[in-house]
Amino acid sequence: MIDIKNNFLLNKEVYILLKSIIKNKIFANGYIFYGAEGLGKKQTALHFIQEIFKQFNQSENIEERITNNNHPDFLIIEPRSLLEVKSSKSSDIEKTKKSGSEIIKISQIRDIKNFLGQKAINSEKKIVLILDAHLLNEAASNCLLKTLEEPSNGIFILLTSKLNLLLSTIISRCQIIRFRSLSSKQIKSTFKDSLDPSKFIINKKLILDDLVSSANGSPAQFLNNIEIWNELSDEIKSKLDSPIKDSLEILEIAKLIYEQLEIYQQICLVNFIQIIWWRNTKNIDLIKKLENLKTYLRKNIQPRLAWEITFLKIAMEDI
Repeated sequence: MIDIKNNFLLNKEVYILLKSIIKNKIFANGYIFYGAEGLGKKQTALHFIQEIFKQFNQSENIEERITNNNHPDFLIIEPRSLLEVKSSKSSDIEKTKKSGSEIIKISQIRDIKNFLGQKAINSEKKIVLILDAHLLNEAASNCLLKTLEEPSNGIFILLTSKLNLLLSTIISRCQIIRFRSLSSKQIKSTFKDSLDPSKFIINKKLILDDLVSSANGSPAQFLNNIEIWNELSDEIKSKLDSPIKDSLEILEIAKLIYEQLEIYQQICLVNFIQIIWWRNTKNIDLIKKLENLKTYLRKNIQPRLAWEITFLKIAMEDI
């Protein structure tokens, strides 16, 4: 893992706004933290929640209890994968991030109603944090709307990267806190101040500016790019210089990628390949084919076959 400062992902602009809310002690019933993935929405929300609780109770272990999700007045709702829902297994957020089939079900929203129906223990307010709120299914969305409409002792904080997928009626009942993407200059500056250079290993195929630009303004994605690149095997890296022409090599590299990398790592790898191959070929059709590959991977549609077909199609082009 790369060592970074604890506040690396704490959005400073948003932090100032939330600090003002805390100071004035005027809390809305609901907040929507909206912005691209990797902009520190969850970290900022947890910090905000800690500060709210401190208004009512100065217990020294509030931060630890929030972090460990064992505060009696705090409930976190996470998406569950369809597979886990069907098998009735407990939620595992790391697995759901990789599955590409996450939802928030009505039963989880009913848990919120039960939670809010009980009196707060250590605070005047109970707080509900909903991760990836855009993954609420229709029934869950309608149930949440009714819960937001009813007077309660709770504060809702919804995190989302896709505001357009939330019901407009839910949006209208919440205060929107916008998380803006960082510029390349800002990411570089944060990198300079926060990242341990001794942990930063890079290959001549991919330079720092490449990793910054492919992060799309997200410092978390920038760190993720570094880690994924450094974790790629030499077998895979050796095949990234230019499009592969040999059919047997294509089948071998597709097999390696499928066996060694999770879906989210494969998608990141496609981004790397696009950067390297565009620099070497300037072929827009090639880039479009790789973009289609990312679509198949996000849907988790036969990933190994998707790699094979994409590379074989590219091999047939006169590049």
